[in-house]
Amino acid sequence: MGRLFGTDGIRGLANADLSPELAMSVAVAAAHVLAEADRSHSPLAVVGRDPRASGEMLEAAVVAGLASAGATVIRVDVLPTPGVAFLTAESNADLGVVISASHNPMPDNGIKIFAAGGHKLPDAIEEQIEQMIANPASWRRPTGAGVGRVHDLVDGADHYVKHLVAATPVPLDGLKVVVDCANGAASTAAPEAYRQAGAEVVVLFDEPDGHNINDNCGSQHLDAIRAAVVSHGADLGIAHDGDADRCVAVDATGSIVDGDQIMAILALAMREAGTLTEDTLVATVMSNLGLRQALARESITMVETAVGDRYVLEALRARGLALGGEQSGHIVLPSHATTGDGLLTALHVMARMAKTRRSLADLASVMTKFPQVLVSVPVKDRAAAGSAESVQAAVRAAEQSLGSTGRVLLRPSGTEQLVRVMVEAPTADQAQSVADQVANAVRAL
Repeated sequence: MGRLFGTDGIRGLANADLSPELAMSVAVAAAHVLAEADRSHSPLAVVGRDPRASGEMLEAAVVAGLASAGATVIRVDVLPTPGVAFLTAESNADLGVVISASHNPMPDNGIKIFAAGGHKLPDAIEEQIEQMIANPASWRRPTGAGVGRVHDLVDGADHYVKHLVAATPVPLDGLKVVVDCANGAASTAAPEAYRQAGAEVVVLFDEPDGHNINDNCGSQHLDAIRAAVVSHGADLGIAHDGDADRCVAVDATGSIVDGDQIMAILALAMREAGTLTEDTLVATVMSNLGLRQALARESITMVETAVGDRYVLEALRARGLALGGEQSGHIVLPSHATTGDGLLTALHVMARMAKTRRSLADLASVMTKFPQVLVSVPVKDRAAAGSAESVQAAVRAAEQSLGSTGRVLLRPSGTEQLVRVMVEAPTADQAQSVADQVANAVRAL
């Protein structure tokens, strides 16, 4: 069996790559591994999903698998991924499971697993789960009263929204926000949280039907929300992805404010409040050079990780830091959440606007984004191609030509036979030209 887990759980075409049989096996194995240390009580699991149609089928399989392993299951129905993580921690559950493919199109689905406390799994635990899946003969199969029971939590979203509002630094009175819910898991929770926090809310794409999630809407498709912010005269827009663990913002002019700019805004706000531990931010290698320069000007340290919010989370936990995230809009605030939370992030951005009475564009101007070009080159062996001397020579030449005015990143894909070439430069034309030069060196192999 090949490795199932990617950088954010298991994901694939529902009922093909990700079948009910596989979902059940993953659930059984996760229950065994994550409840193995303490057999003094029946395992407790929280299960939620996004609204895509296949989620109903896969939820049934996951719940059956957990119950067959002896776990008591609390179903929370449709809820953002960070909401499931929050309820996993709040209920002292042994694990949480989310059925979602995040920003992927509707035919896909996925399984994300949280350990006790609502924390994402380290590689070693994922490997144990995969080994358990491959060895069903080792599964414990309780019978009679040992079989798990299933309960529905009807007010889980209310608990989550209450938590979000309590974590908002100041009331949002006077702000008008357009929110794009991506016809996803945030369709109820996001507008309600923003209203309860004090904002006037205009809602887009909040009518999920099982098939329209992420369909020309959400954080991957920003044309509609950019137009709506301008037409409604709103102060900002917030676009979520299908499971709302990320957000991208839009300022009053319709310009996009991405995760790097959001991190810059929050880092300065938290340093001012004395809550930015060690005056340090965690971000990935893909974060824009402009973020690095902005942080350096403000004497804020940046810790760099591999791509994937799980690696950001690991660095945050290892050093006890208070802020981290990705350019894509996965932002983590460990004082309030154990994983990326798009709703929480949006509330903190709006709170900064409300407190300072500054526009989002003004706040984001602390950082100047460098044009960034990403080229993906298919290869036969991504590791060999990335380390080839001819390719490394092309990278060195590119770095020399850019000097301190740009950046070159060569990164083999974690899941596909691709080498990704990322270049930042003062102009888009220069970035494209340099990226093409390095990409051509990879192609020449």
